[in-house]
Amino acid sequence: MRFKLTYIILAGTIGLAGLMTGCNDDFLNVEATDRISDDAITSDSSLFEDFVINRYMGTRLQDKEAEGTPPGFGRGFEYALWASLTDEAIYNNDDNTWVVQRGQLAPENTGIAGTLWSRSYRSIRECNYALTHIAEVEMSQARKAILIAELKFIRAYRYHDLVRNYGSVVLVGDAVSELNDDLTADALFQKSSIAEGINYIVSELDQAAAALPSANNTSTWLLGRATKGAALALKSRILLYAASPLYNAGTWQQAADAAEEVMGMGYTLHADYESLFHTSSSSEIIFERLYVVGARHVCLEISNGPNGYGGWAGNSPLQNLVDAYEVKEDEDTAVPFDWSNTTHVADPYANRDSRFYASILYNGAEYRGREIETFLPGGKDSKDGKDNWNASKTGYYLRKFVDENLPMDNPWDVAGIQPWIYIRYAEILLNYAEAQNEVAGPDASVYDAINLIRQRADMPDLPAGLSQTEMREAIRRERQVELAFEEHRFYDVRRWMIAMETENEPAYGISITKDGSNLTFEKKVALDGRKFEEKHYWLPIPRAEIQSSGNKLQQSPNY
Repeated sequence: MRFKLTYIILAGTIGLAGLMTGCNDDFLNVEATDRISDDAITSDSSLFEDFVINRYMGTRLQDKEAEGTPPGFGRGFEYALWASLTDEAIYNNDDNTWVVQRGQLAPENTGIAGTLWSRSYRSIRECNYALTHIAEVEMSQARKAILIAELKFIRAYRYHDLVRNYGSVVLVGDAVSELNDDLTADALFQKSSIAEGINYIVSELDQAAAALPSANNTSTWLLGRATKGAALALKSRILLYAASPLYNAGTWQQAADAAEEVMGMGYTLHADYESLFHTSSSSEIIFERLYVVGARHVCLEISNGPNGYGGWAGNSPLQNLVDAYEVKEDEDTAVPFDWSNTTHVADPYANRDSRFYASILYNGAEYRGREIETFLPGGKDSKDGKDNWNASKTGYYLRKFVDENLPMDNPWDVAGIQPWIYIRYAEILLNYAEAQNEVAGPDASVYDAINLIRQRADMPDLPAGLSQTEMREAIRRERQVELAFEEHRFYDVRRWMIAMETENEPAYGISITKDGSNLTFEKKVALDGRKFEEKHYWLPIPRAEIQSSGNKLQQSPNY
């Protein structure tokens, strides 16, 4: 059975509840009915465990977040995916994403990136509350140990989200701040170094891994909850970040060792790439967010679908990403797509990496009983089709995650049930390959890790004899196509410090002209003004957070 998703609001975490504590007037002493008291949670072991479970979710802080159920970690399944802040996609109707794409981020204007700071620290406070009071709960010591480990994992995940977005952050330890505390104290707003933040996260994950169940997420009762594998996999990710040029706070050997530990835990790749994102139980999934009917997320099929089917285009893939999928010349050879190659341009969607077909809807793709038509004039899924305001600006539509068996018409009570995979085994293989290549160059183990992923996609193995630099580029391209739309690209181009190149490229789409039976393909700019500056390597802390600290909290560099 799946764990409960009832969202528990703790009275002490709501600001107005704290503000009322000094009032004696009887008419103000009204017991709230929309939240559960602290005493109730600590006196009921089942309720306390529900409170811990609900820390896997956060609070809705912005419009168009978390339709159906509260948000989890990162962006996940929302209307605008995190991918639409990168060179993977643009959000067709903006929804506060273009401010990031166009380099207009400011402390007063953070777009959809403005909720990470406050939601993360709220969740950390809630974890700290549970860790502080768990000793008061009547429960077996063995059960308490697992819940403590889960709380440490959740808290570490929140800090991982903070560090990878802001760099230096405040480590609050186990403190549970109250409204009557001295909220202007310097210590409360003192940032740690990036290395200190990462070391703290790693320590918390090590402690969590030691007590969490070792089974992977094929065990039914663990679906959606932390395991030893999840803790060690998140450790692998943060140590990979730490070793990267932007962070410079760890070693590649540490990152390789962390990934290798997870590789020995029995995870394997799911047989079929496309169906992986529709299933809730797989030997590849290490940590995921689950949804059921009645507790759904944004209905992907209509929000991202082609306008000719009644869809809204949503997160429209960019040509920048499409060009990253290789062309398979034969069983042994794959080459980069090349716009100067007349054969490639004449039929640009032929013989591509199979992950392209599983991830992107393109002109001519079979979908729901007919072919996608983005050509002009007259294409059903172009601006000449119905609902032309919902036609993709890029000429592509999202296929990854989308389940054709779920309806597009009136989907609200039945669709939106796909899992969001936070961490999967392919990422661990890619983490290992990248770190080990930096440690020792392209040895056999690096080839094995990458080729295992490519073989699943029916792609040829990488050519033998690559240099370390050539392998580095191959691994980066492999991450780009394997992990597309999964919230990795935003962080990868920053940690590699190549964002000044990739994020200053125009946001390209495709223009397809039909003349009789002939099609002509030409790149076009789908969103103008795309821009990235050095300061954008880190997000700005919202101005309101700086002001509420009495200006003691230091802003991210150069904002």
